[in-house]
Amino acid sequence: MDDEIHEGSREVETGDSGVADTPRDRTTDITSGLGLDEVLEDGADTQGLFDDLLSGEPIFENKEVLRPSYTPQELPHRNNQINQMATILVSALRGETPSNVLIYGKTGTGKTASAKFVSEELESTSRKYDVPCEVEYINCEVTDTQYRVLAQLANKFIEKNRTHIEERVANLETILDSGSLADTEFDTMTAVKERLERLESELAEMDPVPMTGWPTDRVYTTFLKAVDHHERMVVIMLDEIDKLVEKSGDDTLYNLSRMNSEFTRSRISIMGISNDLKFTDFLDPRVKSSLGEEEIVFPPYDANQLRDILQHRSEMSFKSGALTDDVIPLCAAFAAQEHGDARRALDLLRTAGELAERGQADTVAENHVRKAQDKIELDRVVEVVRTLPTQSKIVLFAIILLEKNGVHNINTGEVFNIYKRLCEEIEADVLTQRRVTDLISELDMLGIVNAVVVSKGRYGRTKEISLSVPTDETEVVLLSDSRLGSVEDAEPFVQARFDN
Repeated sequence: MDDEIHEGSREVETGDSGVADTPRDRTTDITSGLGLDEVLEDGADTQGLFDDLLSGEPIFENKEVLRPSYTPQELPHRNNQINQMATILVSALRGETPSNVLIYGKTGTGKTASAKFVSEELESTSRKYDVPCEVEYINCEVTDTQYRVLAQLANKFIEKNRTHIEERVANLETILDSGSLADTEFDTMTAVKERLERLESELAEMDPVPMTGWPTDRVYTTFLKAVDHHERMVVIMLDEIDKLVEKSGDDTLYNLSRMNSEFTRSRISIMGISNDLKFTDFLDPRVKSSLGEEEIVFPPYDANQLRDILQHRSEMSFKSGALTDDVIPLCAAFAAQEHGDARRALDLLRTAGELAERGQADTVAENHVRKAQDKIELDRVVEVVRTLPTQSKIVLFAIILLEKNGVHNINTGEVFNIYKRLCEEIEADVLTQRRVTDLISELDMLGIVNAVVVSKGRYGRTKEISLSVPTDETEVVLLSDSRLGSVEDAEPFVQARFDN
């Protein structure tokens, strides 16, 4: 192997004359009289992988402003809702317990951004007036069980308590080092040492809650002690609260809403944020009455309001003159068609900017917005298809195979026949035709297929099915599933069915 390497390294190129060209070495250049600057200039001509991409002028000033995680300092068209929240929470700054609040509104109506904005204002004002007030945010789409919610909250307060105690320990050690009790609460150095020992012992007992393994009542007690460690007013913000109720019932909300009766030093208030206006219908009446003391509704934005929001964010996110005049109105119009979703409008504007930047365009134009709309829609379809249950994927694959074989106005019976053959091929359970019809209806609701019931006269009624998504891209996503990917070649038996 080494001989091959050495042999390869001795190879030289031959020019047209047949005379071997000596391989060029930069050290040879320098020793033979070429200056270092000339050698470096020669190397600078070589373009790296990213050089071309960096050569164009950037379009963005600050792209993060267009992301959902960004909390703006100004929220157009949400002053009424922000003032309502502030009016409710101001009692925390007076040392009183604020009412629990439920915030409703569809996706992208500014609920979370407004709640976070008010929370930041609340915490900054509490520091200004030296009032112990804290806000803790939990995303219940991720933290979706009672154990996880309580454990995450407990660990946040344990960490804060540790920091609080470590500061006090540092102060006591400073007193001991100085040997002076002037301007302290202590009469003797022995009292200082005793207090220091107690704090160090308390610090040693503050272990974090593991994310699994403890009984729930132990987690609950640990959370209770952590919050009540010293006096404070706590607002617990539960985003996507309906996901928590859907996954693990209303036990968490019941326990949290009753917790104030067990505190001696602290108080808590709950702020729930939900996309589902009807989720409280499934709550225990006692939970519903204590949780929904105050309700705030965020209506969808209209096209003009979305335009204001995009204009406001674009001034911070894009270079001056980077957008043509029709970009923001078009983004606003597209998002207004989908229940006034500001998040969708911002995604659209950001994606249009990224497409323009990749194409090394000087400005973002209408064609970039339309391409961005197509890309976002395709990404949505890919994500929906990828997360479908296996049986739904098989039904969808059957529809794709029928369409690829030129079948139009596909009916449920045809889908079911191909579905059965696919199940046999991958050794999956075969559902009844009625259940397959239900799965087709679910795919229709998701916008993946279009299923229309048509009358066949005395032959009854049937569903005519067609795809509403790009065939090739959807098929690629389906075949990335390990089970469907094992179908060697479905085309022959599909074609054979029609030949028969």
